[in-house]
Amino acid sequence: MRNTTKLKAILLKYTVSFDMNEDEIFTMTLVNKINGRGNEFQAKTYSTVISKAYYYLLGELRKEENKAGPV
Repeated sequence: MRNTTKLKAILLKYTVSFDMNEDEIFTMTLVNKINGRGNEFQAKTYSTVISKAYYYLLGELRKEENKAGPV
């Protein structure tokens, strides 16, 4: 899956900001659009940061799905 596709999925649920420090470590901050909770991911590459955030999103979606129970 391409990074742009992952980022689009993330942006549906989160407000995103990126930063990079002097050691060239990327930081991606996610803020949930509904409840305002934030999470932060760090990695040496942009691609890794996007992947970490995407898999976090998938985990959160699974949790929400499990809370909803069977239909």
